[in-house]
Amino acid sequence: MKFLVAFALLITLCAALPANLVPGDNSHYVEGESRYIWMSDGDGVPHLVDLHAPVDHSVLNSRNGANNQYWLFTRNNRNNHQLLIHNDGNSVRNSHYSGNRPLKVVVHGWNSNGNSDSSVIVRDAFLDVSDCNVIVVDWRGLANGLYTTAVNGVPGIGQHLGDFLNWLISNHGGNWNNVHLVGFSLGSHVVGNAGRQSGRRASRITGLDPAGPQWGNNGNALNGNDGIYVEAIHTDGGLLGIYDPIGNSNFYPNGGRNPQPGCSISTCSHGRANEFFASTIRTNHLVGRQCSSLTEVANNQCTGSSLNMGNAILTKRGSGLYRVNTGSSWPF
Repeated sequence: MKFLVAFALLITLCAALPANLVPGDNSHYVEGESRYIWMSDGDGVPHLVDLHAPVDHSVLNSRNGANNQYWLFTRNNRNNHQLLIHNDGNSVRNSHYSGNRPLKVVVHGWNSNGNSDSSVIVRDAFLDVSDCNVIVVDWRGLANGLYTTAVNGVPGIGQHLGDFLNWLISNHGGNWNNVHLVGFSLGSHVVGNAGRQSGRRASRITGLDPAGPQWGNNGNALNGNDGIYVEAIHTDGGLLGIYDPIGNSNFYPNGGRNPQPGCSISTCSHGRANEFFASTIRTNHLVGRQCSSLTEVANNQCTGSSLNMGNAILTKRGSGLYRVNTGSSWPF
């Protein structure tokens, strides 16, 4: 009898698994229905994720936003971070932080850390073009567990980040008009929550292919009210990323879905958002045309006004849907 039960469970599990187990290939995935999906870590390596896995509350309670690490990089310490500690003024006074510089905050996604490629490529681009403070948020303790657990922990990670930024700027200088929050995948929703927690004062928030699984109709997702100007760049919509417009401006490179030029799998398309954004910080050359609908986006029929995608301009403003056509390799 026990054998029959175990066999039945095995059959059920196999039926739920994607028929095509090519790492990173999510062609099997149906949004809101499929149990399994390939997700990339911050270095682009695919991992098979069970979206029905129960939340591990012990991890959620022990590895929350109080464990966030805030790594400061400036042109004086480009490659070796200085640790800023919330409510520890000496950690800031003994660092290269300057309230007179613009502040960029970079947040990684699932199964990543502050040294992951997704964060480093953006951090280095900012420092190459401007004398600024870059704070990379490392929340690996929660991010590197089950995806379902990480999703449930995102609000707390963001709220602690928001509280830290309030403390930092209030006590050690800075100007919210010079603050730009950037998050990749789950990190997009982290910066959304940080924006809300800090009074929606950040001049810019950029979501790089905001995570899609378990974020549809989720009140904790990034939205256009989280900062003064919120921009989303969608590159793997309907799979690893959200396809629906959630920012003030929503950019859809090459239609916003997999495959992006030069990619053959979903995980590659997801990570393209970081590369596109880093490239625009350096050269500001990718220009979108406004679209009246997502149908126009998909069919490459957009003929409206122009707005540059990405870049680091703190006073940038805009709204609507934009399609951008890119090349298949750097600088795109």
